[in-house]
Amino acid sequence: MSAPTHRRIRANGITLEVTEAGRGPPVVFCHGFPGLGYSFRHQLPALAAAGWHGIAPDQRGYGGSDRPTEPALYDANYVMDDMLGLLDALGEERAVFVGHDFGAQQVCNLAVRHPGRVAAVVIMSCPYDFDLAGRGGAGTRTVPTEAERRGAFAVPGMRPSDAFAALARHHFFHMHYFQSVGPAERELGARPREFLLRLLHALSAEGHLLDWSKFPSEGTGYLDVLAPAPPLPWRWLSEAEFETMLRAYTSDTPATSFIGGLNSYRCADRNWELGAPYAESPITQPALFIAGAEDVVLKMIPPHAIDSMRQRTPQLRDVVLVPGAGHFVQQEQPHAVNAALLEFLRGL
Repeated sequence: MSAPTHRRIRANGITLEVTEAGRGPPVVFCHGFPGLGYSFRHQLPALAAAGWHGIAPDQRGYGGSDRPTEPALYDANYVMDDMLGLLDALGEERAVFVGHDFGAQQVCNLAVRHPGRVAAVVIMSCPYDFDLAGRGGAGTRTVPTEAERRGAFAVPGMRPSDAFAALARHHFFHMHYFQSVGPAERELGARPREFLLRLLHALSAEGHLLDWSKFPSEGTGYLDVLAPAPPLPWRWLSEAEFETMLRAYTSDTPATSFIGGLNSYRCADRNWELGAPYAESPITQPALFIAGAEDVVLKMIPPHAIDSMRQRTPQLRDVVLVPGAGHFVQQEQPHAVNAALLEFLRGL
């Protein structure tokens, strides 16, 4: 079996740290927050053994990749162009793209806006059209529903930042808290180990992220709403694996430890504007959706989100909800994810 290797690749004006394994047709893995290329450590060897070239970059702002500080440099066009530049640097015309969390939004945008470069998509955790930025589809409703007050990602016809602020009038909401530059950098950069450990656990099958609804926005930081995590090791995360993640996040200055995720949230309005011309666009490539059955995202989005994705993704081959997994399905239940992923790839 091909062991993963690491190299730095220049793409779209920045340098990306890339982990890869195998030879064959390319499969590019796009992580979200909190994530890294390392988040797909269980998938790369499995794909390599099956004859694929697995490629998992640290996205801009994360790990060993460049970390520009200006929020505007994290909008959908920049992160899409990073992946197109990566393909160009590798000499590949197109690839299968696998995206988790913010990466799910990224690969869906690539499929719609650069269809010639995308052979197929695997969408993980965040269904198409209910992503973290809010595409701003048709609709004029501006008052959040009860589901949206619990944390849904987008309100049709309403700028994401306004929707976040509306939610924050009811309780603490991290997407609103992250909009201001400075407070989150100072809070999380000062306590990176505690933050990363708490957030990883809160988003897992055993966690309780939605406890934030018990806290007011005023005077509350993100660590205030995240419960202390149990000691490592966990069922799905060893001490050594966590330390690898922590070192990657904290390899630069404290202010930039989590800059990739924070600035991605700050691009919500810009991404809403960029996505407006594509608000009704379907994904026409073969697609697969995978999520943990206990993923908190599935509790936060409207109940019709999966049905909407089916309508907007006519070549959706399957919806796989993996028992015993929360948001980090590819890490919490890697064997089930690898089986679904390889079955999908064999059918292309």
